[in-house]
Amino acid sequence: MNEKRENEGLTLLGNKSTVYKKDYAPEVLETFANRHPGNDYFVKFNCPEFTSLCPITGQPDFATIYISYVPGERMVESKSLKLYLYSFRDHGDFHEDCVNTIMKDLIKLMDPKYIEVWGKFTPRGGISIDPYCNYGKPGTRWEDAAWDRLSHHDLYPEKIDNR
Repeated sequence: MNEKRENEGLTLLGNKSTVYKKDYAPEVLETFANRHPGNDYFVKFNCPEFTSLCPITGQPDFATIYISYVPGERMVESKSLKLYLYSFRDHGDFHEDCVNTIMKDLIKLMDPKYIEVWGKFTPRGGISIDPYCNYGKPGTRWEDAAWDRLSHHDLYPEKIDNR
């Protein structure tokens, strides 16, 4: 495979001098061409080490972030996504804001057919918060799929056993 097709302008993958930014840095996100744009398929990322800060107390919040999307022409490069999620480490935002920000940044970056982001935060003060958001490209069947998924979201919630 030729090197140009393999690299596609990616700067982070394979870079041994990676800089880990500790405050919200959407500029680190990179994409590459989807080699199967005519196919509808899901790509899912499970990110079990997400950390952000409470904007009021400054205390750390921990979560697993699930990102599932149906790519259009572009796909997010996984190392850049890891660095992007790491950039929330010293960023103060509520759980709901974090997942919506992640989703909106990925929509702006990739213009996916469909995307959903679900944060499963560990309990603090005896309560866990699990915000979910999604998006389907307007005027496509994915717009209807997004509404259906949202309106039926979590009908059968998992048993929570202190995560």
